[in-house]
Amino acid sequence: MAVSPHTCILWDVDGTIADASAGILPRLIQVFAEFGLQEPAPESLSRWIGPPMFESFRDLAGLSEEDAHRAVREYRRLAARDGYAASVRIYPGVAEALRTVKAAGIPQATASSKPENQVFAILEHYALLDDFVIVAGALPDASGLHDGKEAVLRRALHRLADAGVDVSRPVLIGDRLHDIEGAAPLGVPVIFVTWGFGEAGESAGSVAEVATPEELLRILLPHG
Repeated sequence: MAVSPHTCILWDVDGTIADASAGILPRLIQVFAEFGLQEPAPESLSRWIGPPMFESFRDLAGLSEEDAHRAVREYRRLAARDGYAASVRIYPGVAEALRTVKAAGIPQATASSKPENQVFAILEHYALLDDFVIVAGALPDASGLHDGKEAVLRRALHRLADAGVDVSRPVLIGDRLHDIEGAAPLGVPVIFVTWGFGEAGESAGSVAEVATPEELLRILLPHG
């Protein structure tokens, strides 16, 4: 069995495992039109991928909290209509990395700000579910607002512990600043991947920055 400095590995999904950008922009354009907003520029798309959608509609589009809730509901409706795995691709080398980590005996989980049902749909579509001990994504509260990265990470660690996994030395693999910010209160280190949607400077606070899944594996399994 390979030796890893980590007892379990948590993965962000959007921008880390999967690229769903091809389906996101058309849905955003439809929602923007319904609210009389100017169509978002394709080059701004990266800012929308990763953080909770409610925050993006509120902070990036400038909608009120009430309208941001409505926009999220409409966006989710369109995503369900299109199929959650539609227009999604898995980044080259990531599926192989997941299999390598599993084969090394290191438990894995997702910790995604994407709604949990969508995470399940994508992993199932690409036959990746078996690589994870548990799957954790964002869950809605009574108002329909999905929780953020810190809450998802906390839930992922609790579920892993309930499954008998040693969570004393976890690590999160992510591609955005909100991954680092969400992990910090829990003391979870973050390895930042540059193949996702992060912009310059977002990796500040991570313990490492990697450009390829192969480079990531050398950190996760240094003695593999």
